Amino acid sequence: MAWAEGIREAWIPGEAAARRRLRRFAQSAAAMYGAERDRPDHEGTSRLSPHLHFGELSPVQIWHAVADLPGADAYLRQLAWREFAYHLLCEFPDSLRKPYRREFQDFPWQRNARRLRAWQRGRTGYPFVDAGMRQLWVTGWMHNRARMVAASFLVKHLLAPWQDGAAWFLDTLVDADLANNTMGWQWVAGCGADAAPYFRVFHPVLQGRKFDPDGEYVRRWVPELRGLPAESIHEPWNAPASELAAAQVRLGENYPFPLVDHTAARRAALAAYGEWKTKLRRR
Repeated sequence: MAWAEGIREAWIPGEAAARRRLRRFAQSAAAMYGAERDRPDHEGTSRLSPHLHFGELSPVQIWHAVADLPGADAYLRQLAWREFAYHLLCEFPDSLRKPYRREFQDFPWQRNARRLRAWQRGRTGYPFVDAGMRQLWVTGWMHNRARMVAASFLVKHLLAPWQDGAAWFLDTLVDADLANNTMGWQWVAGCGADAAPYFRVFHPVLQGRKFDPDGEYVRRWVPELRGLPAESIHEPWNAPASELAAAQVRLGENYPFPLVDHTAARRAALAAYGEWKTKLRRR
């Protein structure tokens, strides 16, 4: 299969297609956006970001199309965040490579080519993370909740530098917006403006259970796990042997064991953060 085949199936470029998608969103999804936006197993987002990126729609055009709809405030806030990202990039252009919070320049990130490759290919062993990364590879787009969890996994569980994740997203996303991508990665890494604190570590299993409770998102993008019940699909390594056998899941063969243990990885991330903070105080 050609690399771009999935993208061609998922997206129709051009202003006419952009306007049609905006109309559908305004008519059927905008009012439910606040309640549905975190569910990758549902069609709860606008999917307008590629059209915004390529200028087929403008933020003002979208704002006027949805501003008067019930419940639109949650979506309008996301448009405002998008414009804030442009302001940051304009005022701090070196934030493309350097942390907005300069003290993070010396954070002890750890590069590991094998682990980075596993993350890029959706082979981390954490189904919710892998589903997002495979959706990205096939369609050029990833649901925002999955983006946050996958990004957190890279910089917290694997301690990889956020710049490596930002570069991969820029290379693979159809909505690879320079300003938003940079702000998003620095937010997750704890080094950006108004960033999430570094010590906030998303639990990939709990995130999957909460936002993909029936496992439908995982089943779509990680088909080797589709036979597992919802109770086991987000942590197949804890599934009974009988369930794995019935679902034809062979851990370590057709689906990997987790790259890292969540508890141990979280402990290592917090230890690195603590040592770094101690060094900062001693300066």
